[in-house]
Amino acid sequence: MSHKAGFVNIIGNPNVGKSTLMNAFVGERLSIITSKAQTTRHRILGIVNGDDFQVILSDTPGIIKPAYEMQKSMMDFVKSAFEDADVLIYMVEIGEKELKDEAFFNKIIHAKIPVLLLLNKIDKSDQEQLEEQIDLWKEKVPNAEIYPISALENFNVKEVFARILELLPESPAYYPKDALTDKPERFFVNETIREKILLNYDKEIPYAVEIETEEFIEDDKIIRIRSVIMVERDTQKGIIIGHKGAALKRVGMQAREDLEKFFGKQIHIEMFVKVNKDWRNSQFQLRRFGYNQK
Repeated sequence: MSHKAGFVNIIGNPNVGKSTLMNAFVGERLSIITSKAQTTRHRILGIVNGDDFQVILSDTPGIIKPAYEMQKSMMDFVKSAFEDADVLIYMVEIGEKELKDEAFFNKIIHAKIPVLLLLNKIDKSDQEQLEEQIDLWKEKVPNAEIYPISALENFNVKEVFARILELLPESPAYYPKDALTDKPERFFVNETIREKILLNYDKEIPYAVEIETEEFIEDDKIIRIRSVIMVERDTQKGIIIGHKGAALKRVGMQAREDLEKFFGKQIHIEMFVKVNKDWRNSQFQLRRFGYNQK
């Protein structure tokens, strides 16, 4: 029996539902999801295995015009998604009319590989608006197959996945058949804590934060975790900790609940807050946190 395998890379503007879609395909919560822009900072692989296929999905940061070094690195992850894709998913949402970067848009419309344009959040539209949007994107991206979907409601997601399988090349598996992702456990600890910070704090705080898990010790029944929350300024450290440590404690409790579901074990987590001045513009720090791969 022949075997298919390939890379299916998801790109689009911030907050169009890329992470929701990948999690729906994989059946696991690999990418964090919030209503805030720039939730995804890295390129995250989610692997779906079957007897005769392996689909390697790639969630990427939302396309923006970079303002500092970390955002430049985020856009490098998006560029890399064009280089190894066997199928490209360009995701837009109802009401959207353009990609925020003309160079990326040109790459999509001149792509030599299959492009699936997914028109997401159709649960928020009516039939007339949906038809208008389909006509608009047919004109803008004539090389794409267009699918209206709702990633959140799981509408048309199975149909899109079936089409992906049809488009994949014949190939042996790239990863072991029991693999779910290419990221280590510590990455998901970091992302879970960062998600809780995105949900619990406003303004600049979530964007000035990076997480580093210094200890991840697992035995049969419990995982012991020690993580450091990095911020850029002393004032941010005080806000993260909160009055008598209440804000940090809330983040820890929420993260522990999610991590226990993810790992299926009891979690003991300790969190500390440190100031790491201007880390978002430091090439050294960005390499340390897995951004600059150059």
